[in-house]
Amino acid sequence: MRRLRTGGTGAPVALVLPALLAVTFLLLPLLGVLVRTSWGELGAHLTSPEVVQALQLSLLVSFWALGLSLLLGVPLAWLLARVRFPGKTLVRSLVLLPMVLPPTVGGVALLLGFGRRGLIGPWLEDTFGVTLPFHTSGAVVAATFVAMPFLIISLEGTLAGLRPAYEETAASLGASPLRVFFTVTLPMVAPGLAAGAALTWARALGEFGATITFAGNLPGTTQTLPLQVYLLLQNSPEAATSVSLLLLAIAMAVLLGLRGRWTGAATGRERGSARLPDAVEAPGAGPTGPLASGIPGAPGAAVPRERWPLRADVSGFSRLTLDAGPGTTIAVVGPNGAGKTTLLRALLGLTQRAHARLRLGDLDVTSLPPHRRGVAWVPQDGALFPHLSALSNTAYGLRAGRVRRAEARRAAQQWLDRLGVGHLAHHKPHQLSGGQAQRVALARALAARPRLLLLDEPLAALDQTTRARVRHTLRAHLDAFGGVCLIVTHDPVEALSLADRVLVLDEGRALQDAPPAEVTRRPRSPWVARMLGRNAWPGTFGPRGLDLAAGGRLVVAEPLAEGTAALAVIAPEAVSVYRDRPGGSPRNVWPGTVREITASGSRLRVLIGSHEVPDLVAEITHEAAAELGLADGVAVWSSVKATEVTLVTL
Repeated sequence: MRRLRTGGTGAPVALVLPALLAVTFLLLPLLGVLVRTSWGELGAHLTSPEVVQALQLSLLVSFWALGLSLLLGVPLAWLLARVRFPGKTLVRSLVLLPMVLPPTVGGVALLLGFGRRGLIGPWLEDTFGVTLPFHTSGAVVAATFVAMPFLIISLEGTLAGLRPAYEETAASLGASPLRVFFTVTLPMVAPGLAAGAALTWARALGEFGATITFAGNLPGTTQTLPLQVYLLLQNSPEAATSVSLLLLAIAMAVLLGLRGRWTGAATGRERGSARLPDAVEAPGAGPTGPLASGIPGAPGAAVPRERWPLRADVSGFSRLTLDAGPGTTIAVVGPNGAGKTTLLRALLGLTQRAHARLRLGDLDVTSLPPHRRGVAWVPQDGALFPHLSALSNTAYGLRAGRVRRAEARRAAQQWLDRLGVGHLAHHKPHQLSGGQAQRVALARALAARPRLLLLDEPLAALDQTTRARVRHTLRAHLDAFGGVCLIVTHDPVEALSLADRVLVLDEGRALQDAPPAEVTRRPRSPWVARMLGRNAWPGTFGPRGLDLAAGGRLVVAEPLAEGTAALAVIAPEAVSVYRDRPGGSPRNVWPGTVREITASGSRLRVLIGSHEVPDLVAEITHEAAAELGLADGVAVWSSVKATEVTLVTL
């Protein structure tokens, strides 16, 4: 089939021709208005007393309708986008109904609901003396009825595209739901709200059928501009065309100004939050900055040090018990899907997958909403509020805690200085690199003075040099922190250098909760052993050694009872590599092939595949690799002494 070239892609003629016919069909009526307009008399038509009066009334009615739509429609849009409740589909159908209902039917429905003989019309008249039909207020009600759905649908789509992480993070910083709504949600959906408001106003300005049916057509009272057009068509078609052109121009200006923003696409603020590459720090902007003196929430502030031990019983997907004294840092590790983030969200009270009975110090916060728990959270991407500067982001938790603006900003600046991003205080998140944004998010959580600190891979976006510096700063703060800190991480250096304990999770269960040295020496999870750079082979002990789950057998020095499930842990440096089969004392010898060679500091890690045992990692020097002539695909022999195998019972 022949194709037309449009925008660099092939467009089939069978689709292009109907599309052009559709455009022509929509365009011809508009061209008819333009062609039939008496341009010489346009000014006289539009400035006639009747038209001016109708225009003024239309503006009054449309702006009142917009105000009512904002007052009632914004909360309803938020409810539909954020809350699950029975009958939600029915409510959304009711919202959409005025958009598909014939306008005159809508007017009849309004009469039966609000008219003098309607459901509540007599009550309104007897109690408040309000009569809606044949009154300007009736025109406002009719315009609101048909126009408000445009605002609700547009705003609901924008809210649905806004990630809840922003609102959840604000709640974890101590902001009440109402404060979150006005300081985070509304500013972030402002473009969608503005688009919906513009559509609502334009629809209210052009309302005809429901208005004439419910409110009548009284000059100066309910006769809006569309109703004026209807009258002019009978007596002065040229004037009707001129007024129609005015309404057409207003509607077209609104649509062109919106440029498609009513579709509920992601807001510009969120789209613009893509991170810049990590930038070189400004001179003098190191991790050490001026310390605060007596400012609430500031580093080094002279405030009493409170102590917040942790007790948590978690049920649901995550099933474990946590007990930790003040100042304890726990690294939470495990494979993807192990329940690490679910555990943090359960402690925050933000998930239904798991429930935590949580006690912080003497306070049982189980029944408290997230913003009253004193639990600060740094999600994986930081979730910085895109409409606020780095300084305002950092001060957010303090302001939510009713700290005065000047004190909150001073404390926030000092936290930013301490984490090496003080010179970026007035930058917006989209102007920051990923590492800089993550440090601002960390400063924001620390400044909020939490009882429990939850960090979800807080240093993942940092380069190695910056990560080491921020890790040192974080360690210094955690040493003086009176609460408990949980850090989800996949970095063994973070787990070993920051944590007092390592909690190993798998499928929501705790496999191990021990000091880092014990986890390093005797990991109970193959994933953790591999994270720490060890070879880890699960198996079952048999009469001739450990029968590996993946196939093969391993001879060990420490026997276990037959049938015991165990994990064999082998350090990479304990693996010897040869080009020919070795003789001597090794009791575990296997042929294999080099699959990959990677650098690890001053040594090389060699991945060896074998048909007899699972893949094995050996660590050797560069000189040894050169002497052996190692490269991908080279056949080798590997061996491990039985005394070099550590068995951990499972």
